[in-house]
Parts: sequence; structure tokens; C-alpha cells
Amino acid sequence: MIYLELFWSYFQIGLFSIGGGYAAMPLIEQQVVKLHPWLTPVQFADIVTIAEMTPGPIAINSATFVGTMVAGVPGAIVATLGCIVPSCMIVMTLAYLYYRFRGLSIIQGVLAGLRPAVIAMIASAGINLFLTAVYGKSGVPDDIWNFQPLALLIFLGAFLVLRRWKVNPIKVMAGAGAAGFILFSLF
Repeated sequence: MIYLELFWSYFQIGLFSIGGGYAAMPLIEQQVVKLHPWLTPVQFADIVTIAEMTPGPIAINSATFVGTMVAGVPGAIVATLGCIVPSCMIVMTLAYLYYRFRGLSIIQGVLAGLRPAVIAMIASAGINLFLTAVYGKSGVPDDIWNFQPLALLIFLGAFLVLRRWKVNPIKVMAGAGAAGFILFSLF
């Protein structure tokens, strides 16, 4: 019975946690602390901390950890599957619908309208990361001349290497991280 409860709880979390991991936190807390008293609030805070520190989505990590605490390894597997199944079903349904109706002009219109929005979201995230790296805070700074010159130098160097020599982005990120560690340690 506990396996069914774990699966159903995390199925609901996976189905209704639209907006990412932090949007799922209240749903997870509702299920594992309030509805099913599997964890105390302190244990839940510990699980959230561990789930944020480990690689992967927070909801899936918490499913694995909560499942382990409640019912061992089988519980971890069941809770994790419960969290993953809704997303898989939704993606498979959307893929089927896309392949079935991709020739319709309305679908092409919707996709054409989504492209600029996706590009704008990616550009917004990139600009925010740039501002945070160079100015130490996101958003437009009050004083544009008060920036970190070393961070700007690393950014310009990485950008030049990426655009001119087409180096693998992972190598550029590793190099930029190493350069940042060395330069910010020395200066």
C-alpha cells in the first residue's frame, strides 16, 4: 500500500508542478509533510537542501530521497517513477499530436509565433547572467561604470574564443572558470 501512496503522491506532484522545481516545493510539502506525515518539517527542509545540492531536477531528487526514507530502494524507484510518468505521458502526447498535425497551417503559425518568444527568453537569461557576472547583481545597474573589469575581460575572451575559433563551449566554460579562479584569487 505504501508503494501505491508514494507513486500516487509523486504522480500528482509531477502532473501539477508546472513552472519548475521551486514551483513544486509547496506541492511536495503538502504531500509528504501534511497529507502523508512521512517527514517532519525539519526533515523536509533537509530533503530540499539535499535535492538542491545534487544534480538533477528538485522534484525527482526529492522523490528519490523521500522514497528511500519511507520504503527503501523500492520506494525510491516507485516515487521517482511516479514523478517522471506524467511528464513522459505529456511529452509523448504532444509529440504524437505534432507529428500527426504538423502539416496544418495553424500548427506552423503557432510554432512560428513561439520561436521569437523562446529566443527572447534565452536572450533574457543570457543578459541577466552577463549583468550578474559583470556587475554582481541582475538587472540594469545604477552606475554602468562600476563593473568588475576581470569578469568583463573573461567574458570578452570567452566570446572571442567561441566566435573566432569555434572551440567547444564546454572547454570554453572550463577555461573561463579556471581563468576566473586564478584571476580573482590573484587580484
